Amino acid sequence: MSDLMSQRPTRIVVDLDVLGGNLRAIRAHVGVPVMAIVKANAYGHGLVPVAHHLQAQGVEQLGVAFVEEGMALRRAGITVPILVLGGILGRQVAQLIQHDLEITVSSLDKLRKVEAAAERLGRKAVIHLKIDTGMERIGVHSYSCAPMIEAAVASQWCEIKGVYSHLACADDPASKMTAQQLERFLDACAHFERIGAPMPIRHLANSGGVLHYPETWLDMVRPGIMLYGVLPDPAAHRTVDVKPALSLISQVVYFKTVPAGHPVGYGATWAPERDTHIVTVPIGYGDGYPRALSNCGEVLIRGRRRPIVGRLCMDQFMVDLGPDGSAYVEDDVVLIGTQDGETISVEDVARRAGTIGYEILTRLNERVPREYRSR
Repeated sequence: MSDLMSQRPTRIVVDLDVLGGNLRAIRAHVGVPVMAIVKANAYGHGLVPVAHHLQAQGVEQLGVAFVEEGMALRRAGITVPILVLGGILGRQVAQLIQHDLEITVSSLDKLRKVEAAAERLGRKAVIHLKIDTGMERIGVHSYSCAPMIEAAVASQWCEIKGVYSHLACADDPASKMTAQQLERFLDACAHFERIGAPMPIRHLANSGGVLHYPETWLDMVRPGIMLYGVLPDPAAHRTVDVKPALSLISQVVYFKTVPAGHPVGYGATWAPERDTHIVTVPIGYGDGYPRALSNCGEVLIRGRRRPIVGRLCMDQFMVDLGPDGSAYVEDDVVLIGTQDGETISVEDVARRAGTIGYEILTRLNERVPREYRSR
């Protein structure tokens, strides 16, 4: 954290001990290796510090979305295997190979591009074959994957480490689609046996799969949001004892009495019915805190839930303490986390903002300094 940013009263606090405990809980639950997903700045927790901690905890593999994320980890000294999960363009392949990043191959054409780049560099590429079992995002359809598998097996310049797909509905413990996707995936994987080739590492389960579908764990699992202690969906069951690792905290920077009927904020969308105490908090949608929380969000001040009033601004917002409420400048304001036994979770914020926990976490940008705590 820069000295300049460390002066901000708003900060994200990441408990690395909680994060490590979540990894241990997932490992104990599934009994297979874990690919920890750290894309999107480790779901807002901080890409490099989180990856360093997970590496120190002995995580078997990391997963990122883009080549740039993988390169940043390599430059930061991360040495564990890293799979780039996203689709790739031909011009990116050389960078992937040069930085020892494992590559998602999602079609025969992509395979040929990887082979050509590997041959030019004189260095084998480590690949994972992506099978589309129902997402229709990237990956060759399960029913037409044989040519890609056969070409990859025969390739002189590609080492097949894994084969994988992605579950579309596993966040829902009642999903019928998950069983269909598993069946399609296993049938695709059986082609390795049909041609007498070694079976690569099969990985299918995301957070929802880990929580709800043991049959999808196979040879490795890919927990994402649950690794950080947040459930992937309101319907999800907390079958693994994971805890939130992130808190979002600011401070009161201004206190005033607002007379009855005097509107607060842009657009004059809210006014008190009687004289009240209003405080200002220095964080806004410019930091990634959702503007959708205008007139409906809550924060914790002195251990009590208090409503956000008026429109949330780019850099600050106002909170109503009521006519009898009090707070001092520099009092802590908890936007996500626990204060005096009261908790506002990521899931709470997402519900009030009309979105999902993934978006709440990943929108928290670099303008908010991050602190890392470990006992």
